[in-house]
Amino acid sequence: MKVTVEIDHKWVRIARSPLYHIVTALTGGSITFAPLFLYWSGKGTFYHGYERIIVPLCFVVIYLVGAFYIGIGTAVVKELRADSK
Repeated sequence: MKVTVEIDHKWVRIARSPLYHIVTALTGGSITFAPLFLYWSGKGTFYHGYERIIVPLCFVVIYLVGAFYIGIGTAVVKELRADSK
């Protein structure tokens, strides 16, 4: 089976831009290190005194990476479903 998916020009431009490389680099951090830093900050053993900066940054990284991949995944799935009709 061969499937060709046409997505919006906006997503193609994002996938070819340096922003995509930044998001892919943040993916590892959002999966591995952001939850670990949140855990250490909760225990008070990670950059004590900087929790007000570290904790929001961790949540921002987790949220933005997830939102990016959900957005591009939604565009692809929408085209796949439209193509199958």
